[in-house]
Amino acid sequence: MTRVGVLGAGSWGTTLAVHLGHVGHEVRLWARDPELVNRMRRDRMNRAYLPEIPFPSTLVPCDSLEAALDRADVVVSAVPSHGTRAVIRAARTSLADGAIVVSAAKGLETDTLRRMSEVMREELDPGRAIVVLSGPSFAAETARQLPTAVCVAAENVDAAAFVQQEFRARYLRLYVTDDVAGVELGGALKNVIAIAAGVNDALKLGHNALAALITRGLAETTRLACAVGGRPETLAGLSGLGDLVLTCTGALSRNRQLGIELGRGRPLIDVLAGMRMVAEGVRTTDAALALGARYGIELPIAAQMSDVLAGRKTPRTAVEDLMLRPQRAEPEPR
Repeated sequence: MTRVGVLGAGSWGTTLAVHLGHVGHEVRLWARDPELVNRMRRDRMNRAYLPEIPFPSTLVPCDSLEAALDRADVVVSAVPSHGTRAVIRAARTSLADGAIVVSAAKGLETDTLRRMSEVMREELDPGRAIVVLSGPSFAAETARQLPTAVCVAAENVDAAAFVQQEFRARYLRLYVTDDVAGVELGGALKNVIAIAAGVNDALKLGHNALAALITRGLAETTRLACAVGGRPETLAGLSGLGDLVLTCTGALSRNRQLGIELGRGRPLIDVLAGMRMVAEGVRTTDAALALGARYGIELPIAAQMSDVLAGRKTPRTAVEDLMLRPQRAEPEPR
C-alpha cells in the first residue's frame, strides 16, 4: 500500500484523495482550516467542496502538515497557485527521502510568473522528483468515477511512470509526457480563455463565435507555451486542447461561470464574493500577459479579458475590439 499525502481540501484535492483511497492507497488529506477538518472527520465527506461523495475508509483528514506527510511515498499539492509556495515551503522539512511531489494546481505565480513546478523546484531540495498532473478533469465527475483522461508530465521518467501506475483506475487513464512547460501552460491559460467563453455565452454570441474563440485561444496558448520551451503537439493534446474545450463549454467550469456573470454586467468584486472556490483565470490573466511580454508573444484574448476584469472595458466592447483586430494568415508563420 502506497502512502499518499494530499495538500489542499478543495474540490480537486478532495477528489484526488478519495480516488487514491479507492484504488488502495493510504491517504492523509490536509486542510489548513481545523473546523473543515473536524467536519470532514465527523461527516466522512467534504460537504463544503465535494458534497455527497463519501470518503473511503483509507482516507484520514488532518490539519497537521507533519501528520499528512509522515512517511508519505507521494505528496499531491492541490493548493491554489497563490498559496503553493508557502505550503510547499512549510512542507519541505517533513517530506520523506525519495517522496515524489505531484503538482495538481493550474496557474502561474503572479509576482514571479513561475509555473507551479518551478515554484516547487525553488523551494524543495535539489533532485526531488516533481510530477505535474493536468488535463480535462472536472472534480465532481472524476469523484463520481466517470471516465477521465489526464497527463502526467515530468523530467524524471521513472517518477512519471510511478504516478501513472499508482493513480490509474478503471475510470482514470493517464498519459505520460516530458513536456512539463507545455502541460502547465496549457492548464493555466485555458482558464483565461474560459472566462472569455463565459462572456460569449452571456452575450448570446453563438456557436460560431465560441468555436473561433476556442481555436484562437489555443493558438495564443501554443505561441506562449512554445516560447518557453513547450511543444506544439502537447497543446494539441489533453492538457491543451482537451482541457480548453472542457473548461470553455462545461457547466461545471468556475472560470466560464465567472465570465458569464461578467457578461451579464456584474462587477468582478461581486462575482468573486459569491464564489467559494478559486477561479484561477482571474490571477492568471495578467500573469500570462506579463510572461508573454517577457518573450515578445502577443496574447490578444488575454489582453481583452484583462481589460474586462479590471473594468476598463465592457465585455461587448472587448469582443468588438477582438473582431476588428488586423486580419492575418492561418496557420501562423513560425
